[in-house]
Amino acid sequence: MTDLAAAYAHCRESNARHGRTFFLATRLLSPARRPAVHALYGFARLADEIVDSGTSADPAGDLDRLEKRLHDALAGRPTPEPVLLALADTVRRHGLDPGLFGDFLASMRMDLDVVSYPDMAALGRYVRGSAEVVGIWLLPVFGTVVPRTEAEPAAAALGRAFQLTNFLRDVAEDLDRGRVYLPGDVLAAYGVDRERLTRCRRTGRVDERVRRALRHLVAVTYAVYREAEAGICLLAPSARPCVRTAATLYREILDRIVAADCEVFARRVVVPTGRRLAVAVPGLVGALLAR
Repeated sequence: MTDLAAAYAHCRESNARHGRTFFLATRLLSPARRPAVHALYGFARLADEIVDSGTSADPAGDLDRLEKRLHDALAGRPTPEPVLLALADTVRRHGLDPGLFGDFLASMRMDLDVVSYPDMAALGRYVRGSAEVVGIWLLPVFGTVVPRTEAEPAAAALGRAFQLTNFLRDVAEDLDRGRVYLPGDVLAAYGVDRERLTRCRRTGRVDERVRRALRHLVAVTYAVYREAEAGICLLAPSARPCVRTAATLYREILDRIVAADCEVFARRVVVPTGRRLAVAVPGLVGALLAR
């Protein structure tokens, strides 16, 4: 196995281990497109581990060093990091905009010292780098039937929808890390503050004020999904089953939050494996027909 093949295999293994829903959706892509998606996932995972694993003694410095190694890899200089080797090949092969990686790392740096966001606009600046650019990264890999710039707003919206879903599902885990990714103005409109959220986490039960705030944010997120899903038809036909399946599975997390009456503080809401497969199998048929 060549170094490059081994690097892509490393990224694939990381995706399979840590991003089960996303990895399942990638199986609906043609084999030629999958390695690039795994490389992009691997890079995002690499940065996320620096920020959230708790194993780095100097996360800010480690992010700076990661960015320097990324620039070196993109410039064609040797790198011992398999993820960056695969990523640099993906960038060259698919013509990705290198500037988007700077946007992503800027949001990762925000996680080091920003613990809350006063309003949706401020949260949106974080989400731009942490999620919207991921949707835009993938456009050259998936291909489009319109000029790429026309497809970018919907691609960014899908990344935003996924991230907002994560914030709602993971509110308890984020509180444990000292962070609140729910916009402060929306919380305040329902009489919710960090202390009230922390009490819900401690008791494992959502109170009525928090429930109403979460319902509001669920509705906002559903609207973002509608915006994003309208753009799936702008993708190359062979990529649509993958993206539609990922959108369906992630949106179903919202459905399950609603079904649980927003009880997200005691346990993590998940889509069971059987349900994920039930959604993915029709997508696989559609993917095979589109090839």
